[in-house]
Amino acid sequence: MDSEGVKQSVMKQVLTEANLANARTLIDKLQDNCFEKCILKPGSSLSKSDETCVTSCMEKYMAAWNQVNAAYIARIRQEQGNH
Repeated sequence: MDSEGVKQSVMKQVLTEANLANARTLIDKLQDNCFEKCILKPGSSLSKSDETCVTSCMEKYMAAWNQVNAAYIARIRQEQGNH
């Protein structure tokens, strides 16, 4: 494999690892924030209102995460274009 191929392979691996780390962070934040917000009386099962709250919280959190991520990517592309 030539040096360009090695470089591309390493870059792909780094990107994959970064994406996994971001996904783990998102899941951790979802669990922490939505559980604290929605599960006021923990028990052996979730009530319908708990389920609805968790679902809504997760959807909102993921939408916000996606928006921030898109803005971040746009900023990186802009910075790359300026150099």
